[in-house]
Amino acid sequence: MARAAREVDLVVVGAGPAGASAATVAAARGLRVALIDRARFPRDKLCGGLVSGRAHGYLTEVFGTLPEGLFHPVRKVRLALGEVPLGLIAEAPLMRMTMRRDFDAALIERAEAAGAQLAVGARVAGIEAGADGCRLRLADGTTLLAPLLIGADGVNSAVARALLGRAHDPARIGFALEVEAPVQHDRDALEIDLGAADWGYGWVFPKARSLTVGVGGVAARNPDMKARLAAYLRRHGIDPAAMRIKGHHLPFGDFKRRPGRGRVLLAGDAAGLVDPITGEGIAWAVRSGALASNVAADALTRGVPATALAAYRAALTPVHVEMRRARFLRGLIFAAPLRGRFAGALARNPQMQRRYLALLNGDLDYADIGPARVLRVVGRMLRAGGAARATARSGG
Repeated sequence: MARAAREVDLVVVGAGPAGASAATVAAARGLRVALIDRARFPRDKLCGGLVSGRAHGYLTEVFGTLPEGLFHPVRKVRLALGEVPLGLIAEAPLMRMTMRRDFDAALIERAEAAGAQLAVGARVAGIEAGADGCRLRLADGTTLLAPLLIGADGVNSAVARALLGRAHDPARIGFALEVEAPVQHDRDALEIDLGAADWGYGWVFPKARSLTVGVGGVAARNPDMKARLAAYLRRHGIDPAAMRIKGHHLPFGDFKRRPGRGRVLLAGDAAGLVDPITGEGIAWAVRSGALASNVAADALTRGVPATALAAYRAALTPVHVEMRRARFLRGLIFAAPLRGRFAGALARNPQMQRRYLALLNGDLDYADIGPARVLRVVGRMLRAGGAARATARSGG
C-alpha cells in the first residue's frame, strides 16, 4: 500500500558534515527539513579525520561549540619523502584529529536539536526534479515532496548520478586506503609522507586510542595503491595482514563548476569540494552545506526557489577559485620533473614547511601565496636541480 506523500520545505540527502550542516542551518532558519541517509549512525567512514583550523571555524559557526572530547590535539608534524625525512615541526599550528564515527554522530545530534527530521537507514529509490519541485522516493515507500533538494551524499552521490548520469569523472578522481592501527609511536606527532603515493601522500594521524594510517592520491596514477599501503604500513612497523583495510574514492579536485541542476544543489564531496593537494574536505563540506541552505532559505522566503542554484553557484565562487589555484599548484608540486626538487626545497626551508602546514590547516589560502611567489619558488627549484646536475657532471 502506497504511503501518502509528505511535504517539506527542503530535503537533504546525506548526513555527513555537508548534510548535517545544511540541515542545521535550514532548520535554524525555520524551514521544515528532512535529513536522509542510507547508513545508520554511528557508522565508520574512511577519513583521516584531520579537522583543520578552517574546518573548526566553520563547524563553530554552524554547530556552536563542540565537545572537546571529539578532538585529539596535535602540534608536532613530521614531513617525509619515503624513507627520507624532510623536517620535524615541533610547534606546528594546532590541528585536531577526530574519529568520524563519533564526529558525524555529534553533528547529526545538533541537526536534530535544531529541528531537522532525521531518517537513517533510508535508501533512495528514485529522484525526480522538475520545474515545480523535487520528489524523492525511498525504498520503504515513503515519498517526500519539496521545492528544493540538497545532495550531500558523498563521492558516489546518488543525487549527482540521477542529475548528471555519473557522480564524478573516473579519470580525475582520487582513491585512498586506510587502516586503524594500535598506537605504537608518539601519538602527538602527525606525519605526512609526500612519497607514499603518486600525486598524493601518505599519512599517520594520531588519535586518542589509535593511529589512522593511509595512502591516497589520483587513482589513475596509482594502480598499485594496495602495494603502496602495504609498504607504508611495514615502514611503520605495522603488519598489513593484521589490519582491516578500508578503501574509498575521493573527488580529488574534480569539483563541479555548476553544482547542481534545476531545483537541486550539490554540496561537499558530491560537489567535488575536496582540496586537490591536501585532500581536506571537512571544511568545504561544512561551508558548502551552510551556503546551500542559506541560499535555499533566501529563495524560499522570496518565493523564487528556482533562483537558488544561481545564487549558490555565485556563493561558491571563492571556494571554486581556491580549487583552481590548488589544482594548478598540484601540477607543479607532484609533476615528475619538480617533485623531488619540491621535497628538497621543503627539507631545506623551515619557512616553506610552515607555509605548507598553514595551507593544510587553512591558516593560509592559495590566494595568499600568489602567482609571483609560486614562480619564484619554481625558479629556485629548477636552478637547484640544474646546479646539482652540473656538480654531478663535474665530479664535484
